[in-house]
Amino acid sequence: MNNQYKTVEDSRVEIKQLMLPSNANFSGKIHGGHILALMDQVAFTVASKHSACYCVTAAVERVEFLNPIEVGELVSMKAQVNYVGNTSMIVGIRVEAEDIKTGKTKHCNSSYFTMVAKEVGGQPHKVPGLVIKDRDGIRRFLRAAKQVEFTTNKRHEFHEHQDEDFQSEEYLEALKQYNVKMEL
Repeated sequence: MNNQYKTVEDSRVEIKQLMLPSNANFSGKIHGGHILALMDQVAFTVASKHSACYCVTAAVERVEFLNPIEVGELVSMKAQVNYVGNTSMIVGIRVEAEDIKTGKTKHCNSSYFTMVAKEVGGQPHKVPGLVIKDRDGIRRFLRAAKQVEFTTNKRHEFHEHQDEDFQSEEYLEALKQYNVKMEL
């Protein structure tokens, strides 16, 4: 690897696409799956630019559709690397829709895609570090680092991939605050 560090700007991407009737769901709004597919393409592009190699999607954090997107609106996706690990990157994506007749824009979604860089043979590939130049970059990086830590702790606490080791009795009292009925 020639560059040990890259700036956020080195891999930042913005795409715009007009939403067509063929992208609509049964209620006439743009299908969420179409937006997710576009977001995945943008995340791939940003991560590949940063790592200079092929990348795969490992996880997507919080997909919350805040406002519907209408047919005929111009969707803008702004994406950048917010965090880098050893072989992984978290790409932040902001989705906005613009009414092209009025110019009014609305925030539709913000999501975070964890991407992993891969060698030709499929092995993980070390990625360059990230140069942070402002307070917003610090906030984005630390938010993503906390999410990585939270996910790792959750995976460890609930023994994902090891269901036989999970001790549900430890959590029965906590479940009483939820809308569940236990029939054990």
